[in-house]
Amino acid sequence: MVSKKPKKSVTARTALKGYKPELLVEMLRRMLLIRAFESQLPVLSTQSLIRGSSHACIGQEAAAVGACFALQPTDYVTSTHRGHGHTIAKGGNVKYMMAELLGRSDGCCHGKGGSMHIADFSIGMLGANGIVGGGIGIATGAALSSAIRESGQVVLCFFGEGAINQGILLECGNMAALWKLPLVLLCENNQFSMSTRPDDVTAIRQLPRRAEGLGIPGTTVDGMDVLAVFEAVSAAVRAARNGSGPAFVEALCYRFEGHFLGDGLKYRSKDELALWHAKDPISKWGDRLVEAGILTEADVARLTQATQDEISKAVEFAKASQPPEPAAVWDHLYA
Repeated sequence: MVSKKPKKSVTARTALKGYKPELLVEMLRRMLLIRAFESQLPVLSTQSLIRGSSHACIGQEAAAVGACFALQPTDYVTSTHRGHGHTIAKGGNVKYMMAELLGRSDGCCHGKGGSMHIADFSIGMLGANGIVGGGIGIATGAALSSAIRESGQVVLCFFGEGAINQGILLECGNMAALWKLPLVLLCENNQFSMSTRPDDVTAIRQLPRRAEGLGIPGTTVDGMDVLAVFEAVSAAVRAARNGSGPAFVEALCYRFEGHFLGDGLKYRSKDELALWHAKDPISKWGDRLVEAGILTEADVARLTQATQDEISKAVEFAKASQPPEPAAVWDHLYA
């Protein structure tokens, strides 16, 4: 996965100075884990082990990991229909996640949520959502709760650029700005709402300007660079935690796969795909750690294999788990 590069680069080493090597390596491991998890979706779907729609975030790993690594364990996250990566980035157990995708009782939602509604309250993951922009209201409510309780918790709300025109963003953004709620709005602009480009449906080109109109500071960051995302979201989280109110971060990224399994990708050219694949966030980050002398290419290869093995074990765990009993249909409906 990592291309051949020159030996240690002083420039690369200096650029990462001040960061603990363990943190930088864990960013790579977590992105690799997401990639390995998502790569199982077409396999399991073909075997009829996953029912319903599943949406992979392959190519968007840096946005998920960079943003979630800026949080404390007690902070909250809300997600989109493409939520596996966010859950893993926040610390989700891949065994229980895989069991959930297969609709098994050992799943993190006891097999009742599935792919698009995965959640794990134990890590502050308040849930993925099949509704475009559906997590924005939940995140704002959680931020209001944090403010009322004075708990110091920050809420990170993931949504795609397809939600930028949803009314709930205007309503909740206005309230969050007015009441200075500890909310970070993270827009993963992966260039497509299903097969629709944002320029075709959104008059404004710089999406953070939409937030600035609400009195919320906004910024755009390279969503294919895990450290750039981490730094931008860390600044937003610090401000939110200190009482400055919400912030908006647009992460420019790209999903390498289709919107859903079976998407033919006919709306994209080979040249466009090649351009973005050259920016693969995992390969680029692995290369950067090798250049800085933090890892060797052999280390990266071992880390890649280890994450693939971990996901293979998660698949076996999920297959061995039993579906929920019909009598349990009413369990866990209420907090």
